[in-house]
Amino acid sequence: MPTTIGLDELTGAYVLDTAHSRIGFVGRHTLSTKVRGEFEEYEGSAYLFGDQPSKSSARLSIRAASLQTHQRQRDAQLRGTFLDTDNHPVITFDSTEVEPVDETTYDVTGDLTMRGVTKPVTLRVELTAAETDSRGELRVNFLGSVTVNREDWGVNWNAATSVLVSPKVTLEFDVIAVRQP
Repeated sequence: MPTTIGLDELTGAYVLDTAHSRIGFVGRHTLSTKVRGEFEEYEGSAYLFGDQPSKSSARLSIRAASLQTHQRQRDAQLRGTFLDTDNHPVITFDSTEVEPVDETTYDVTGDLTMRGVTKPVTLRVELTAAETDSRGELRVNFLGSVTVNREDWGVNWNAATSVLVSPKVTLEFDVIAVRQP
């Protein structure tokens, strides 16, 4: 962690800085093409216990219809057929456990809900920076990812989809959170 702020100084309530964060995904279409996308509307919060990370918690809420791959037809199909955003407008993650791996890396387990189905997942998350900005606000940066089988949440279209689109999707997080006063 390239900072002089100690972990014990990070304790507090945080909210995501959505202007400086990215929540995205990578899936494989056919054997050779990766499709990358992101969600443009989300909010999240966390409570960090710097000196006792296992007591920390996080929550994330994503507007499913904000999905963007920058290809209009594909986006419409992902929103409608795959995510069924009319009936399931929100994707959520609620942490249930945080396990330190080392001083700056954590396994964050929680409940991921998509299309009305809730399943546990474990994200590997790294604290990459903690800094006080020019306004005196403490900001932390976390990078993380988890690979899921989209079919576990009913994110599928038809039998041919499993041949053309890999069931494995990697969810990626590069988030900045700001400690609240």
